[in-house]
Amino acid sequence: MSHGHSNPLEHPEVQLASTSGYLIAFVVGLGAMLVGLWMVIGHALSPVSLTTAVALIALVTALVQLYFLFKLDLSATQIWHTVSLVMTAPLFVMAVGLTIWMFHTLMQRTMLPGVCTF
Repeated sequence: MSHGHSNPLEHPEVQLASTSGYLIAFVVGLGAMLVGLWMVIGHALSPVSLTTAVALIALVTALVQLYFLFKLDLSATQIWHTVSLVMTAPLFVMAVGLTIWMFHTLMQRTMLPGVCTF
């Protein structure tokens, strides 16, 4: 079970950690949250445009955090982490998408006509 490293700080994944990467991810995440909050509170866009803008901000923030916090890239030390993300992401998208579809069709089948204005 020995990995050949007597000092845990010499492990390749620990060596990838950097304060600047964590600070960049934190600042981008905080900035994206504040921009999204400002857009929602100020009613800056129409509802459909607002939903799209907030979704795009969330996607960009997630990608930045995956790169700067989790160091997911195609380097030799992180390739298996990236492969696991690539295999997990479609399952996550399917789970969320199918849940939205299920509740949408459930609403259509159970709500009274004309009561809901979605």
